Amino acid sequence: MIATAAHADTFPRLLLEHARARPDETSIREKDLGIWQSWTWAQASAEVRALALGLNALGFARGENLAIVGDNRPHLYWAMTAAQALGGVPVPLYQDSISEEMAFILDNADVRFAVVEDQEQVDKLLEIKERLPKLQQIIYEDPRGMRHYIQPFLHRYADVQALGRKLDADDPGLYERQVKQGSAGDIAIILYTSGTTAKPKGVCHTHAALITAARGGCEFDGLGPGDEVLSYLPMAWVGDNLFSYAQALAGGFTINCPESSETVMTDMREIGPTYFFAPPRIFESLLTQVMIRMEDASRLKRALFQYLLALATRCGAEILDRNPEVRLRDRFLYALGDLIVYGPLRNVLGMSRVRIAYTAGAPIGPDQFRFYRSIGVNLKQLYGSTETCAYVCLQPDGHVKLDSVGPPAPGVEVKIADNGEVLVKSPAMLAEYYKRPDATAEVFDEKGYFRTGDAGFFDHEGHLKIIDRARDVGVLASGAVFAPNYIENKLKFFPHIKEAVVFGQGRQSVCAFINIDLGAVADWAERRGLAYTSYTDLAGKPQVYDLIQECVEKVNTQLAADPMVARSQIHRFLILHKELDPDDDELTRTRKVRRGFIGEKYAALVDALYSGRSFEHVDTVVRFEDGRTGTISADVNIREAKMVPVTVDPERKVA
Repeated sequence: MIATAAHADTFPRLLLEHARARPDETSIREKDLGIWQSWTWAQASAEVRALALGLNALGFARGENLAIVGDNRPHLYWAMTAAQALGGVPVPLYQDSISEEMAFILDNADVRFAVVEDQEQVDKLLEIKERLPKLQQIIYEDPRGMRHYIQPFLHRYADVQALGRKLDADDPGLYERQVKQGSAGDIAIILYTSGTTAKPKGVCHTHAALITAARGGCEFDGLGPGDEVLSYLPMAWVGDNLFSYAQALAGGFTINCPESSETVMTDMREIGPTYFFAPPRIFESLLTQVMIRMEDASRLKRALFQYLLALATRCGAEILDRNPEVRLRDRFLYALGDLIVYGPLRNVLGMSRVRIAYTAGAPIGPDQFRFYRSIGVNLKQLYGSTETCAYVCLQPDGHVKLDSVGPPAPGVEVKIADNGEVLVKSPAMLAEYYKRPDATAEVFDEKGYFRTGDAGFFDHEGHLKIIDRARDVGVLASGAVFAPNYIENKLKFFPHIKEAVVFGQGRQSVCAFINIDLGAVADWAERRGLAYTSYTDLAGKPQVYDLIQECVEKVNTQLAADPMVARSQIHRFLILHKELDPDDDELTRTRKVRRGFIGEKYAALVDALYSGRSFEHVDTVVRFEDGRTGTISADVNIREAKMVPVTVDPERKVA
């Protein structure tokens, strides 16, 4: 990790320090029109300086909030630092949010200035601007399509920087004076929660909290100059803010912004990051792609892959952890497998140079986790939340467990409440919820511990195990433990299942909604000559139900062998007639299932599952990206799943 000056206790000061100490090293890259563009630390600092002074010239003042909307772009990261340099607070929004979702946050955060990526985001803001009297200035970075937009409150990013350079020439010390006024205790960013169960809340983090988390993570994993990270996850998510912004500025490594969401994998292979972060859904999607490709391979290649995958599952993770007890024969066979399968597979995934890979944001299934570690990817889990700067537990190299999130991170104290809830005390903690003193008071106990809302326990080695969200862990009518996320993750291991929602709290049995993975199932159907016209048509095919039933019953076999959830096997299931979608409020913008909302929206289907009916007709209103609505009608079939006799003693304790 790079040593930074002690006075570099805010993000603008960190940037100035890097520009002074290592001006010619690469700070950030962006792929544009197929070509990678690079900026050094000195150039990045100059870009931030110009934008900050341009905002100052337009009237942006200390203490104001600056909305930022768009894909991961250098100019938008610079806008965050520019706002902080003036004593302002960046408020990143999810770029795929619809106008209505943006309106709530822009109004709640009292936003007067917004910096956005392109015409698409400008149009969203123009659609709601009349309802947002506080929103006065909109700055756009990409001028394409903006030629005929003549509103006086619209400004091109480059023009604002030109204003800043003029002001800099007139008052050369202004920028330094602004940066000097800032302090580590100032609010550095407001990140809005995903709103799984209610309206999003603005989480206010100080520079000190984020820099503490960033430096702690960099020191833990030895991150610093020379490391490369691919920045492709939403800037509004705490994970990106920690890994692609705070840690990059604290550790001095290089940020790489892909050309688009469609080119992420290609760009990743070109860059070869040494540090990679993704939520479980990304790792699940990559694994699905691998399995689909192998199904299309020749019989010989499939047989070789299955043999070597079984070998890797048996000893790959132990070899990665340098376990001396692995047999010499297995080491030799694994080395051979690395040459012909594992190495090329890591290259296809863009992970040939990955030294540290993390996943967080939701539990990852142990089978997916084992797969990546078994092929030589040093994938680890971390545990945290928006309120804790995503910094609570980290897994140390050489001691990674598939079923835990590791011991508490340096400087973090974790304990388990009497009801099993995980409580955290840390210097990397939210300062407050924006304009919500009531909510702030609710999440801290009388001793100052943050209530995470997660249920968990420590194992005998001090590693934390998360069972589920505390509010979600419950019991069936029989008294058996019901942990929905745990069951859902087992279902999502199968490449043909994209999403799953299970129900059972207080009921006699567990039932499930399944979303098929359109790409995987379409490929499966094509190889079998199974014709279909749409997702709804494919999802209703008896052959597809047979395929999914096989997956569900394999999960039941796994559950039957697990003492905690042995009596929570899936009794009945259906395949939803549409994909769950954030635009329909079924998922959050971070793709977390809104189980309560789904249960209410599809109450007729839930009732059909538990009343024994074999199908149910539904008419579902869907919302398109442009705001229009439509209706999908379908007869949804319901299947029984084979239950496996329980051969273990059930463990009914939550923690």
